[in-house]
Amino acid sequence: MNPKYAPLFQTYTLNNGVTIKNRLVVAPMTHFGSQADGLISDQERTFLSNRAGDMGLFITAATLVQKDGKAFHGQPEATGEHCLDSLEETAQILQQQGAKAMLQIHHGGSKAIDDLLDGLDKISASASEAEHAREATEKEVEALIASYAQAADLALRAGFDGVEIHGANTYLIQQFYSAQSNRRNDQWGGSLENRMRFPLAVIDAVVAVREKHQRDDFIIGYRFSPEEPGDDGLTMTETGALIDALVQKPLQYLHVSLWEFDKKIRRGGDTAQTRMQFIHERINGKLPLIGVGNLFTADQILAAYETGWAEFIALGKTVMINPHIATQIREGREDEIKTQLDPTRADHYGLPDTLWGFASSGTQSWLPPVKGAEWKPMDI
Repeated sequence: MNPKYAPLFQTYTLNNGVTIKNRLVVAPMTHFGSQADGLISDQERTFLSNRAGDMGLFITAATLVQKDGKAFHGQPEATGEHCLDSLEETAQILQQQGAKAMLQIHHGGSKAIDDLLDGLDKISASASEAEHAREATEKEVEALIASYAQAADLALRAGFDGVEIHGANTYLIQQFYSAQSNRRNDQWGGSLENRMRFPLAVIDAVVAVREKHQRDDFIIGYRFSPEEPGDDGLTMTETGALIDALVQKPLQYLHVSLWEFDKKIRRGGDTAQTRMQFIHERINGKLPLIGVGNLFTADQILAAYETGWAEFIALGKTVMINPHIATQIREGREDEIKTQLDPTRADHYGLPDTLWGFASSGTQSWLPPVKGAEWKPMDI
């Protein structure tokens, strides 16, 4: 290994005593690879089987907790006992490569896809005519919270090292926290405190699962998006308040969702400051932070880590086209790392067919740039 990259391979011990072997994380990536019933497929096995080597943590694709929240074709599920064998296999594939296996638990809310709901109502914090969603009843809100707990229970029993609660990217949990999507006037809406009640209740329910099993070593993380567009969208003010509440919970880490690691604040803070720096300073050492954002090369990853704004660096796009990137860095082969997808590559990088179709067309900015195609990152 080139000695300058050694900091990326330092261990880190979480507040529950679990040691992560290095600072590299596979970010949760929507792979569109599970079977229609949410169970593991051969293509998903291929995708997972060679991307966790020399990584500290591997966070799975957003995994559905309740049938009415399905937001992706080929989305994995943790919706009931029938998912247990599939989840066990997923955890084992990742752990056999030496990474800690984290199941990201998710519900799409109003972003669920109508055609995937088998006639179920689409529910969210509030009604959305444009998205064909209705406001969840108080009983349904309680059931949603319980569904996250059930998914965490399945993950623990399946042998996962932990779960990451998906509170980002305008899906259900963020829909409850944002005044833009939550217009309720009961205990789950209105004031910032009330809008925060749902995400905190989900965390409490997941923590209760860990306590029930007496598994202090089970890792619980939380992912969030710091800002939203729109007059009533989240700003860094609301994100700061959320962080203040999250660090009081018995979590092991926070994980920010960003397109660009060094993107600057838009609203609710010093616009000359990056979101990453704001968030890290607000956490103030109470929990480690996973940073992310369009990092491809070893030098870009190292530079992000050396800002001091994140204890861990998550990699997504680059892992799609460099499945062994952590090993390449560890073995001093960082010059082999690619920054653009080759649409002619015969093995399709082991990507499931649907994902390969998106990636090779170069039409999705959340995927790696394609050789010869103009590519611009999303500006959010």
